[in-house]
Amino acid sequence: MVSRERAHRRAAREAEAARERVVRQRQMARRARRRALVRRMTPTVRRGRTGRLPRHSRGERAAIVLLTMAAMILIWVFVADLALRIALIALLLLVLPAIVVIALDRRT
Repeated sequence: MVSRERAHRRAAREAEAARERVVRQRQMARRARRRALVRRMTPTVRRGRTGRLPRHSRGERAAIVLLTMAAMILIWVFVADLALRIALIALLLLVLPAIVVIALDRRT
């Protein structure tokens, strides 16, 4: 009689464990499907050269920006006339791409 009750309780525990396992597997499958969907939907970020134009490293870009800002500050400090300041800064920004190509061209 006691062994029959124990067997009955063990069977109930095993059935409950099996139900919990099934629920857990369903949840894991749902999470995996959701992750796969999110992975498919999010765009991938490409690193490195993606276009035909030459790219510059982070350090080179920082140097370009810092040197340009330094030149603008020097123009602002040493040139008295406001119209001439603005003209020189505009000229600097207009000629900057050519300066960058001449200074950082990797083909030579």
